[in-house]
Amino acid sequence: MSENPSDQPQTQPAAPETTEQEDIAQATRDIADVAAVEVITTAAVHLLSAAAVKVGLADDPETQTDLDEGRKLINALAGLITAGAPEISDMHARSLRDGLRSVQLAFREASAIPDAPGKGPGEKYTGPVN
Repeated sequence: MSENPSDQPQTQPAAPETTEQEDIAQATRDIADVAAVEVITTAAVHLLSAAAVKVGLADDPETQTDLDEGRKLINALAGLITAGAPEISDMHARSLRDGLRSVQLAFREASAIPDAPGKGPGEKYTGPVN
């Protein structure tokens, strides 16, 4: 009888296993290679994107708008930009401030009951937005 290779069970090579400690060590090495300006701007862009969705600037504003959540995100974004601006340079901070102002204005427009000037989301950090 001749042996047919297709009759042999097929085995996949085992993937190398890593431990949780090795994964954490790798993540730590990876983050150590990232400049602070990149971490700050990436966090700000994530907050900005989430705030834009929550204030109705996304594809489906009828189901995605949540002004309470938007207010929280805008406050966090304004605080981060205000605190981080001296560290990330005016070039990076300027575009983030523009995005922040856009979501603040979108929030004001979407809100049925407008906040008093200077009391809107993030305005304790940025001043009144008109």
